[in-house]
Amino acid sequence: MAESSEAGQGSAAEEPQATVPVPGAAAGGPISHAIFRLARLHRMFAGQLLRRIGLHPGQELVMMHLWELGPQRQIDLVRLMDSDAATMTRTVRRLEQAGFVRRRPSPTDKRASLIEPTAASHALRQEVERVWSQLEELSAAGLSDGERADALATLERLEQNLVRADAQPTTPNPERP
Repeated sequence: MAESSEAGQGSAAEEPQATVPVPGAAAGGPISHAIFRLARLHRMFAGQLLRRIGLHPGQELVMMHLWELGPQRQIDLVRLMDSDAATMTRTVRRLEQAGFVRRRPSPTDKRASLIEPTAASHALRQEVERVWSQLEELSAAGLSDGERADALATLERLEQNLVRADAQPTTPNPERP
């Protein structure tokens, strides 16, 4: 991401614009394209900040749930994070190799194991919280409290729309075979 050395010194007209041009084919979805651009940049900055503490994007979310809820079966983490089994297997394996989680047999299900945070991960918690605060400040810089509340409400509404759409049975497009 290129940034001029005068960042923050110029007028709003001189501020950097979107880093990904909007192709003509996306003209029917300007909000969707903006979400794509925002998510890409957010993940990029999250990755930079998390790398400094030994994590990759997404791993901190697994840790947050484990810190909050305690030991969980891997399938429960998949459901909780709306992930897929293969991705969660890789994530847990990497966290285990880093020493942030360990597996132990489930006392109630002999086929399952529980994923639990280690003492090393508890030491990481403050760093994760700091990274998320820093990411929030980067993302919402210059917004008033009211604008932050409005942005959050709008994002939650967009999410609700997609959750509702996902719950609806799909209907075939009459224009496509």
